[in-house]
Amino acid sequence: MGSDDRERPGLRERKKRETRIALSWAAIQLTVERGWDNVRVEDIAAAAGVSPRTFNNYFSSKGEAIAARHVERAYAIAAELRAQPADKPLWEAVTDAALSQFALGLEARGETSDERTAGLKLMLAEPALQAEFAKAYMAAEAEFAEVVAERTGTDVTTDLYPRLVAGAIGVAISAVTQQRLHTPDVPIEQLIREAFGRLAAGLTAP
Repeated sequence: MGSDDRERPGLRERKKRETRIALSWAAIQLTVERGWDNVRVEDIAAAAGVSPRTFNNYFSSKGEAIAARHVERAYAIAAELRAQPADKPLWEAVTDAALSQFALGLEARGETSDERTAGLKLMLAEPALQAEFAKAYMAAEAEFAEVVAERTGTDVTTDLYPRLVAGAIGVAISAVTQQRLHTPDVPIEQLIREAFGRLAAGLTAP
């Protein structure tokens, strides 16, 4: 087997992930621009440069596509947390992992502060999206719990600690997102450092 054959599975997975991200961003941006009721799956697929059939291979609904951005970022934070030095204090590692990914938010795609705020308000208020976000939060917390267990030498099935920390991480991210609605001009780095700093002061590693 040649090197090209060995590389193809990895290349395919990367392309699938890129398509998934592109569909999620298209769903978010079209919903912000047009409103929830004025966006069809066909519109999202066209904006991402794929067919509606391809969209359906990745997502069962436009709500799932929008919530996928949260799941994707959570997995990226978890992966970054895994990569942090083992001797770095837990909450410092969590903070650095979160900072590395929040810098890749809507602002990195050219939206203004007002557009980000409008988009957040719309998505958080839409009842059809709330169930999808709830599922996304559960998936994210499960991933965080696995990584925290690895870093702290605890067991995610028998110890309470990793799930407590994972839940706290999820709440902190949600709180930062909500706070952005009220203080959109405050740097996201400042909000993240404050959120995890407060947690670090009261929830120490075992």
